[in-house]
Amino acid sequence: MSLINDDLQQLLLNYCEPEPELLQQIDRETQLKVLMPRMLSGHYQGRVLSMLSKMTSPRRILEIGTFTGYATICLAEGLTEDGMLYTLDINEELEDMVRRNFAASAYNEQISYILGDANQTLQTLEESFDLVFIDADKKNNGTYYDMVFDRVRKGGLIIVDNVLWSGKVLNNNPDKDTKNITTFNDKIAADERVEKLILPVRDGLFIIRKK
Repeated sequence: MSLINDDLQQLLLNYCEPEPELLQQIDRETQLKVLMPRMLSGHYQGRVLSMLSKMTSPRRILEIGTFTGYATICLAEGLTEDGMLYTLDINEELEDMVRRNFAASAYNEQISYILGDANQTLQTLEESFDLVFIDADKKNNGTYYDMVFDRVRKGGLIIVDNVLWSGKVLNNNPDKDTKNITTFNDKIAADERVEKLILPVRDGLFIIRKK
């Protein structure tokens, strides 16, 4: 999914913060035991998410799409002392692994892990958010964006993953999934309520700041 070659990727890793031991363990276990392990954010993207979180010092974070909890822990690194992160996922099969991962972290008490359809569970949260990370079913990116927008504070961030779709967004005859990605990207580009840019990190991170 990386858009750059392996040598340059290794150089980037050489110049970023080291990957914490717990996250190394989560990465290894995910690679060994979980279908589609490429969905995990990994070392470099994880440090990007951690840096963005630390720069904003969020009191409330929302993550849509937990997977095995790697990105969750990265985002939690920037929480204020009284902060809380809500992470929503539909995959009950990973629950035991995810809860173990959170319990092994320093942020277990600050993470609320909620299982179910995000279209429904999100409506049960009576919170406003400083940072939102959307990394779930891509066809619903626009739906999730619309659902959370009014609940993001002025100056808050919405980060959306996989917006370059392994470079397929350049295809002249895109498939249905790629069209969904492009439709979302165009939606954000036209949204004058936000400042935005895409970072070519791994599979593309859309960084969206609410004006």
